[in-house]
Amino acid sequence: MRRWLALLVAATTSLVLIALLVPLALLVRTAAEGRAMSAAESEADSVAVTVGSVDVETLRLGTERAAHPVTVFFPDGRVVGAPGRRSPAVELAARGRSVTAAVPGGREVLVAVQGVPGGTAVVRVHLSDADLTEGVARVWAGLAALGVALAGLGVLVADRLARAVTGPVSALAGVSHRLARGDLAARTAPGGPPEVRAVGLALNHLAERITGLLAEERENAADLSHRLRTPLTGLRLEAESLADPGEAARIEARVDALERAVTSVIVEARRRTRDRTGCDAAAVVSARVAFWSVLAEDQGRRLDLDLAPGPLPVAVPADELAACVDALLGNVFAHTPEGAGLAVRLAAADGGALLTVSDDGPGFGIAAPPERGRSGAGSTGLGLDIARRTAESSGGSLSLGASATGGASVTLLLGGA
Repeated sequence: MRRWLALLVAATTSLVLIALLVPLALLVRTAAEGRAMSAAESEADSVAVTVGSVDVETLRLGTERAAHPVTVFFPDGRVVGAPGRRSPAVELAARGRSVTAAVPGGREVLVAVQGVPGGTAVVRVHLSDADLTEGVARVWAGLAALGVALAGLGVLVADRLARAVTGPVSALAGVSHRLARGDLAARTAPGGPPEVRAVGLALNHLAERITGLLAEERENAADLSHRLRTPLTGLRLEAESLADPGEAARIEARVDALERAVTSVIVEARRRTRDRTGCDAAAVVSARVAFWSVLAEDQGRRLDLDLAPGPLPVAVPADELAACVDALLGNVFAHTPEGAGLAVRLAAADGGALLTVSDDGPGFGIAAPPERGRSGAGSTGLGLDIARRTAESSGGSLSLGASATGGASVTLLLGGA
């Protein structure tokens, strides 16, 4: 914007200066010509006064002291002063008419002197082109320097004014980008023109409103999650009262996992900003697959695990990545028949990691992740959305596909830490 304003001011200033300085330059040249002609006419008149009243030698000395070449043509053909030929203009002046004529290389001023024995004498003063334009080049150079200085001053002033506008606007853009990245403490110091200050105040007000709404949503989510603790406690007591110790232990383990998930939701909801510390994807995925492998063995599922040698640092907190893997593996166990195999593969990719979870079930039948809260399999529809948000929070992405056996395949690209 500063560049465009500077160009606009430079173009406008140049047009104004051209409209002003070109006529002024022509006027200077005309004035120089007029001054030279006036000086030549004065010289011609001063010499004409002496013609006929002094001798020829005195007249010659007078013509030599003149500032410009002076020639006196007598009626009898004599020529005194600077050499010159009798041009048609001289013949016209010899008839008693003073004239000014343009000749090659300049002009000549002709003054008729009557009363000379034998007819009319003619005094000629020759002006060269240099005499007619004396001082013009110097004045033109001064005008050009003045024009350049004024144009530069205009561009400098325009740049300062543009900076006063673009500076606050750039600051507003920076604050908006910080807010978009999740820095809810970002605020701008309103400045610049009144309109820009109004935008800054509105942006700060919007940030305050967003912060308040998010805080309210976090509290609601934390309260809702906290209410789940009561039924979980009852479920734990019921599990402890089971007669079969093995069944009781398995149910208690599931209740513990559910309670950890609820606690994670409460902690996450109450955090003002997300902790974007990374983790070792290989370690987290290995631990979660080991957890789910017990259920896979109970249901007769083949579980293939292909982990790249760690560590594989990714820009996702360990608890979020664990929740993401649990969501993906939970979907496999919930939406495929018992006995259907599954595979988990983790490989290094683009400075991060590529996580693929596939199964031998019926597949998705869709090409994009379902909308949050919607599912075609009778679930909440949040599992894939959790995985998508986890991938995108690290700068990666989620894609759906088909496995080699025609089942579902979910691929997460996780950004590096």
